[in-house]
Amino acid sequence: MHQPIRVLFLCDGNAERSQMAEGLLRARGGVRFAVHSAGIDPRPLDPMAVTVMREVGIDIAGQRSKHLNDYEELQFDYVVTLGEKARSSYLDFARDGHALHWQCLDPAEAAGSDAERLAAFRQAREAITVHLASWLAALAG
Repeated sequence: MHQPIRVLFLCDGNAERSQMAEGLLRARGGVRFAVHSAGIDPRPLDPMAVTVMREVGIDIAGQRSKHLNDYEELQFDYVVTLGEKARSSYLDFARDGHALHWQCLDPAEAAGSDAERLAAFRQAREAITVHLASWLAALAG
């Protein structure tokens, strides 16, 4: 059996986008991938991220926020940045295989009612889902 493909999803706070991406790849990629996520300035996992992931049958409630430095001893095959701050900060940590950037608006910045904020989280989840599906198809080649 081959080594799993090591993937790190990196965003600013590791509270929303990278957590959703981690959960999505774990659910869709299975044992082919060793999946991690981290942030430049970690914040606690956002409950709205947990809510919108449960809507698609994925439970990320047990995941926790980690700092990028928690992984300085590991090397990844792919590092996927999901925010501009993470994208620019990752340049200092670029010793891994492939660096990808998936543009995705930060749902934590959404204003308005809970319903409007949940809509922003759903939009981010769907954007990540589209990027992930495209990337997985390209890997399958």
